[in-house]
Order: sequence, then structure tokens, then C-alpha cells
Amino acid sequence: MTKDKDFKRLVRSRMTATGENFTSARAALLGSAAAEGASETDHAGIDPRIARFRTKTLATFMPEGRIIAIPTKRRALVVLLIEVLAAFDADRIYSEKQVNRVLADFHPDFARLRRELIDYRLLERNPHTGQYWVNANPPEHIGSQAQEMAGLGAFLR
Repeated sequence: MTKDKDFKRLVRSRMTATGENFTSARAALLGSAAAEGASETDHAGIDPRIARFRTKTLATFMPEGRIIAIPTKRRALVVLLIEVLAAFDADRIYSEKQVNRVLADFHPDFARLRRELIDYRLLERNPHTGQYWVNANPPEHIGSQAQEMAGLGAFLR
């Protein structure tokens, strides 16, 4: 039996939807996560554990494409930030209002999302003109950010 509360919630959700018992629902979810992890590893060299973490995090905090809660764990937040970053065109320059509009589609606290994207250098900002753009070559992170980003950079475009 698993001790992971988030995973238990996913299993119980599947049990309700399919009528399976706990063991069958758990096995099905683990099988689909392993299959997804294996296919991602085959294509991009991604560690299956990281792929499972990403899948679980997105299912927990972003089940229908919108962020339902901003996670307190920084690593889970990075997963969401990378997912949100995909909504921006890499070749485009945005005004702050345009960035806010894109981020508001994901969560009402668009200012926090914008700050986090800037802090992780996933988005760059010109402080003089107020223009934003996707950082095509995010820097090598150091310290705690390096730990939070470890292995997740493969999910950047």
C-alpha cells in the first residue's frame, strides 16, 4: 500500500470513475505512468521517475489545464511553470499586460506566476521598456534552483 496521499487520491478517483478495486486502479495508474515514462525516456532520455513526478504533479495541480492551487513545494511549482511557459511563443515579445492575460488563463494570481517565471529565468524582462520574452537559452541554475530544476529542463521546448 502506498503512503503517497496525492497518488492515493488519484487511485480513489479512478476507482470512482471505473468501479475498479484499489489494487486494480493502482496497478492501472502505475502501468500508465510507467508506459508514459518509458515512451518519454525512449524519445527524450527523460528519467521515468521524473516523468512520473511530472505526471502526478500536473494531475494534482493542473487537472484540466488550469492551476487549481499553487504548490508550496518548489519542485512541483517548477513543473507548473514549465507547463505554463508552453503558452508563450518563443519568437514573440510581450508587454506586461499581454503576459498577465496569458497567465490569468492559468491562475488568478498571475503576478506570482510572472515573478516565478522571471526568477527562474524562463522569461526575461527588459526593466526599461517593460517587454517580456521567452528565454531561449535558460542559464545553468545554481544552488536550490539547480535542485528544483534537476531533470525538468528536458521538458522545456
